[in-house]
Amino acid sequence: MKKILLFLMIFALTLGCTKTDILKELKKDGIDLKNDAKKVLSENLKDGFKTGGGFSVDEAAKAIKEALVNGTTKGTNFISKVDGFYNNPEIKIPFPEEAKKIESALRKIGLDKQVDEAVLSLNRAAEDASKGAKDIFVSAITSMSIEDAMNIVKGKDNSATEFLKAKTTLALTQKYSPVIKKSLDKVNATKYWGDIMHTYNQIPFVDKINPDLTAYVTGKAMDALFLQIQREEALIRKDPIARTSDLLKKVFGGK
Repeated sequence: MKKILLFLMIFALTLGCTKTDILKELKKDGIDLKNDAKKVLSENLKDGFKTGGGFSVDEAAKAIKEALVNGTTKGTNFISKVDGFYNNPEIKIPFPEEAKKIESALRKIGLDKQVDEAVLSLNRAAEDASKGAKDIFVSAITSMSIEDAMNIVKGKDNSATEFLKAKTTLALTQKYSPVIKKSLDKVNATKYWGDIMHTYNQIPFVDKINPDLTAYVTGKAMDALFLQIQREEALIRKDPIARTSDLLKKVFGGK
């Protein structure tokens, strides 16, 4: 077919036709070389046409998902342990920013123990809820479609994680929030927080405040998990030992 088209084009050129004229005539007959070529290339890529890296777009997409699932599994295992949040300064959940003045005011009147209990309970809730985060995150990862897989593979150390955040944060927040709420109730964080708010709001002349505890802890817990996923992704990209499957070795080994 290629030879026939080439012959026709050469023949037409000898008659004085331009390349544009030829393509126009072919298009009239239902032949669109440019679009047909795009379609063929697209299908070949989906079916495993090899890129310069020696792997297909489909393999790249699968490897991205595998890396994200690995990061989620290791991340949730790490932060769901006792003190996974509380003894890790990088992800420890403090008082909400808008409630810092509450913490300061209560400590000034000798209520350090109550404040410390409230902070501990927030972190215990996040640790407990992280046990249920794995299935929610993995479901989102495995079901999402990945556009531009090749650029993600060849991108920065956190390209896949950033793609996950952009695609799934809203849906993940909606699904994870009830899990956080349940854990807050389970470890009495809701009670401790309520007591703290009640005590503070009894202080004369203060502006009453009551931040959304569930939304706050949900956001902090998700940030912590995304951080763990990002670290695992970077490790897979840089360390051959972290590539625990043939697919990861194939896709990320040639970067």
